[in-house]
Amino acid sequence: MKHRLGFLLQKSDSCDYSSSQGRKEKLSSSQRLSQEEVRKWAESLENLIHHDRGLAAFRAFLKSEYSEENIEFWVSCEEYKKTKSPAKLSPKARKIYDEFISVQATKEVNLDSCTREKTSHNMLEPTLSCFDEAQRKIFTLMEKDSYRRFLKSPYYLDLVSPPAAGCGPENCKRNHTHSLDCNSNIISQCA
Repeated sequence: MKHRLGFLLQKSDSCDYSSSQGRKEKLSSSQRLSQEEVRKWAESLENLIHHDRGLAAFRAFLKSEYSEENIEFWVSCEEYKKTKSPAKLSPKARKIYDEFISVQATKEVNLDSCTREKTSHNMLEPTLSCFDEAQRKIFTLMEKDSYRRFLKSPYYLDLVSPPAAGCGPENCKRNHTHSLDCNSNIISQCA
């Protein structure tokens, strides 16, 4: 499992590793990931991606399949909607469009031509809702495809049913009553 979730052990610029020991202990005890929380992720894609550690696990899964552009686009749209300054709308919209929607985009998402054209038209005068239809289509695509695969993958299954401490691979039993301390600590580092 350490190998599967090793991506979360990699240090990122957005993670704070300079905390004192006391802060680390406080974080690990207050950020335990319970079985209940993880099970809620299976109820809907929305539950999964609105939970920091759920989003981190889903991103890691998509990255392992070389298909992280969909979740990156969805997250970029969510961040874009929080833009308060009208002057920043156009450059942010252009960046999202160039990165994900343009036919020459480096991380092109799979959109039908009608949605792509409508989004392209919206770029003439960007608003906070100019990516809504494209974002909805990508959400639906993830919900019907990658989310279902995620729920069957070790990325999710190892979190929802971690092996009990001290089990060997030949006689491993699943422990559903304890919080996911080991997995939680790994995921919470970059959540």
